[in-house]
Amino acid sequence: MNQLTNLKSFPLVSRRTILKLLTIGATTGLLGYTRFSKPQPTVFTQDSLDLPRYLNNSKSVVIVGGGLAGLACAYELSQRGFTVTLLEKSPQLGGKIASWSVDVGGEKFMMEHGFHGFFPQYYNLNSLVEELNINDNFQSLEFYSMVFREGKYDPEVFRPSSSAFPWNVVDLGISSPNRFRWGINLAKPKHWEVFRAIGGFQVEKTYQQLDNLSVAEWVEKDFPQGLYDLYFLPFAKSSLNAPDKLSVAELMQFFHFYFFGNPEGLAFNGTRQDMGTSLVQPIAKEIENKGGKIFTDVGISKIYWQDNKISSISYQLGEAKSLVPFWVERNWEINQEEVNYFGSSDRLFAIEANSDEAISLTCSHQGCTVELAEDGNFYCPCHGAVYDRKGKVLTGPPKRNLSRYKINQSRENKVQLVGITENNSEIISTEIQADYYVFATDVPGVQQLFNVMEGEVNQNVKSQIQKLHIADPFAVCRFWFDRDFDWQHSNFTSLSGYQLTDSITLYHRIQEQFIQWHEKTGGSVVELHAYCYKEKQFPTQEILLTTFAQELYEIVPELKEANLLHRELVNQKNFSAYPPGSYQQRPETNSGISNLMFAGDWVKMPFPCGLMERAISSGLLAANEILTKEGLQRRKLLSVNPEGILKI
Repeated sequence: MNQLTNLKSFPLVSRRTILKLLTIGATTGLLGYTRFSKPQPTVFTQDSLDLPRYLNNSKSVVIVGGGLAGLACAYELSQRGFTVTLLEKSPQLGGKIASWSVDVGGEKFMMEHGFHGFFPQYYNLNSLVEELNINDNFQSLEFYSMVFREGKYDPEVFRPSSSAFPWNVVDLGISSPNRFRWGINLAKPKHWEVFRAIGGFQVEKTYQQLDNLSVAEWVEKDFPQGLYDLYFLPFAKSSLNAPDKLSVAELMQFFHFYFFGNPEGLAFNGTRQDMGTSLVQPIAKEIENKGGKIFTDVGISKIYWQDNKISSISYQLGEAKSLVPFWVERNWEINQEEVNYFGSSDRLFAIEANSDEAISLTCSHQGCTVELAEDGNFYCPCHGAVYDRKGKVLTGPPKRNLSRYKINQSRENKVQLVGITENNSEIISTEIQADYYVFATDVPGVQQLFNVMEGEVNQNVKSQIQKLHIADPFAVCRFWFDRDFDWQHSNFTSLSGYQLTDSITLYHRIQEQFIQWHEKTGGSVVELHAYCYKEKQFPTQEILLTTFAQELYEIVPELKEANLLHRELVNQKNFSAYPPGSYQQRPETNSGISNLMFAGDWVKMPFPCGLMERAISSGLLAANEILTKEGLQRRKLLSVNPEGILKI
């Protein structure tokens, strides 16, 4: 039966009742914004001059980082005739949307970093999808639900809509079973301040007024509790930033992009296959078809500066990348008497007392984090691998030992490590020169790039990069069971009120590889996602796995009787943070260095955008900067209306 027929029907409420909820005084000035005229996307970039589109001479670009930002930049420049070289440190392209193969019961499946939704206001991302002719790789999920633990609120359901603000609020009020629990009273100054802030977004003014506050501080006193529980908290966490560390201005930008300035509605698409197959591979293939070169498993060892710009980059392929020195900070959340821990999440290292070596706790099988047990061996909580005290494989699926590192330097609360090779094979280093360079890595990656620079490095730019922040870690756990279960909500559902879990995805009802497995076996594939958890509460992957399992059985009690066939855990700490006070110092696409551009979700954006659209747009902005320097036509970029209609 179609899930749409199972939805709870909500009683209709007159618009007059909704207007009373919002107060007539607050909405009278808004009603001239016609309900029947859908706002069009705003053109952010479009050249009026008839400039050439393609190079007529030879120009080269090196792009470091193969996530969406780097791929988008490489795609656009390769289309325009540039010689593009893309360097990615991981074995797979895609960054936070990468996919890789896992073995489950003798079958191969593609694993990801968690479910991603493709919203209709992702104008720049969707334009790439159109150009690549891969629309069939995506499917509409029709609607999605938000379910609250222990029935604190009735489930919310978000459906497609083309109503713009304020009518999308009216429609939400009509459909919401919790409409009388929002707690809005615009006679209260604080409530009016909230309504004006979310409906009157202006980039510079909003950041000037609200970037100094965290969301947690802003809502601490006299805030509409229902509005916070139902919308502010789930939306804040879906930005992968926790409310206690997220700037209010950044949340206003997030709200504006996804709701108050968005005329496209809240429904979204999902991929028919994994993200790598559906999106990453088609972009990479087109880059290579245009002559671009792509290298993965790359380590950048040196970046040379001369005459206030980058002159060349040296890199190595494969295991040699471990020979690049890097710094890691002490982890005080994990304590053992004889062992000190450095780093966190999927990049954790153990150093025994008085030792000059560190051992990586990243399992060489699937990248899980191993743990030191009382018997002195390291155990992987995911797939049964066991290593001895020196990291040598004792049993299980891994083929390689844990990596070992020499301690180069020690400072207060951090150490510099460099890899120890297993053999004496010659290290092959390649030096590459280009006309332009684009750094499109995540925050830890770009900070490491500035750590390996030599020469007269621009200290102002380096300081900007060093001040970037990383959000709390995220975790994804995917379970394979031998049976299916009844589910009355959407196949992707936001969850609220749980200690760890923020969403659940039923992959055996969305992606084709899992649908086929379900039809063959009758089993189910379920994924839980924690967007931004606190390491102090969940310091180890064993605790993460235990908590995910406990909460899954509470969310879907039927699975208590099912047999767990397999599970996969993804646990990383590399998402960009947007803490209070960080906006003004955030680097822009144009770094200020003549041949260096920045791209990534950490870059200060000139128009509202979020998540995948933010990454894609930053990459295209970087490409446009280079096109401008070469006197070429820039790519047309779109955004939602950059300002809210309540702006003053």
